[in-house]
Amino acid sequence: MSFQAFQKITANKFKFALFLFSKLPSAFICGVRLRSLTESECVTSVPYKWLSQNPFKSIYFACQAMAAEMSTGMLGQAHIYQSQPAISMLVIKLEAQYFKKATDRIYFTCSSGDAVKAAIEKSKATGEGQAVECISIGKNKVGELMSEFKITWSFKAKAN
Repeated sequence: MSFQAFQKITANKFKFALFLFSKLPSAFICGVRLRSLTESECVTSVPYKWLSQNPFKSIYFACQAMAAEMSTGMLGQAHIYQSQPAISMLVIKLEAQYFKKATDRIYFTCSSGDAVKAAIEKSKATGEGQAVECISIGKNKVGELMSEFKITWSFKAKAN
């Protein structure tokens, strides 16, 4: 039930823009946007524009990392929304590979929703922190692989 409630928030572009502006202002300013969110997959994007560029006329690596992190983190946020007990989440590891110069909008897709949900449920059952590695693949609009991020999240049920 909590996932559907969170999904309704993200479906309202105005509400989600306010959320992004207040909680992730750097991502908002750089143009990171949520494209789709299901229980198992999240797609975000980041454009190539003045605020996201580096001196080499491509998308700055940190802007790509923000979009990749959002594609993984939104799955966690959606699965822990209004959870009882409350669940904390934290990035504990990040690895990145860059394959091509990013000179156009990149779409980051993470399909680790089932693993995230399982880690959260295990943390609720055991009270112990659970780590899950989420992979976010960045491709341009024609499907060329631009970058890949492996982001490890820790989920831990808070004591009541």
